[in-house]
Amino acid sequence: MSIFGAEVIGTALLILLGDGVVAAVLLSQSKAENSGWIVITFGWAMGVTMAIFAVGQFSGAHLNPAVTIGLATIGNTEWSDVPKYLAGEFVGAFIGALLVYVSYSNHWRPTEDPGLKLAVFCTAPAIRNTVANLITEIIGTFVLVFVVLAIGADKITVATGLAGLLVGLLVLAIGLSLGGPTGYAINPARDLSPRIAHALLPIPGKGDSDWGYAWIPVVGPIIGGIIGAVAFDAFYPG
Repeated sequence: MSIFGAEVIGTALLILLGDGVVAAVLLSQSKAENSGWIVITFGWAMGVTMAIFAVGQFSGAHLNPAVTIGLATIGNTEWSDVPKYLAGEFVGAFIGALLVYVSYSNHWRPTEDPGLKLAVFCTAPAIRNTVANLITEIIGTFVLVFVVLAIGADKITVATGLAGLLVGLLVLAIGLSLGGPTGYAINPARDLSPRIAHALLPIPGKGDSDWGYAWIPVVGPIIGGIIGAVAFDAFYPG
């Protein structure tokens, strides 16, 4: 399987399961309605885990432009491969969002709050503050990339075949600890492509797609991913 194809499949699975759990918790008349933040964070963690196991053998399962750019910055990924990764990630994220829309087709109209409909697809801050929100996304993605590289550097851990599960638990930890301020996008494709889907899809009563905030979950994770990769490369023995 090509890098592009693997990243499309993996990221589509990630968004289907991740945005899917958000839809389950937020949309009216869902059986999981109001089941809470713990369910959302656990669902995202399992989505990451399943996506990694599904395509990790083919592309390394970056599933995240911040990871791809961070790894390329320190030479762990060839820059010539970066466009293939990014294209796969953004296309896959859009497909995953589309599948969530179809899966919850009966629940958009009964849900009156347009903010809840938007939250299914993308993140928004609990308290809107540009600098603080950007810093939160930088810190969260720094932790993600730094620890992912640390997990991959431990040959004993990798040999167990459980590295993907550990990355999923890492995402769970980030969501529980750092997700409160901004919803922990920590992934430009995870936020931007579903936001575009929200803008394009005929969702009843959806409201706007909050484009004024949209750059933060793109720029913040890229900065955090680069810093996390560079810090790992500087402090861990080669």
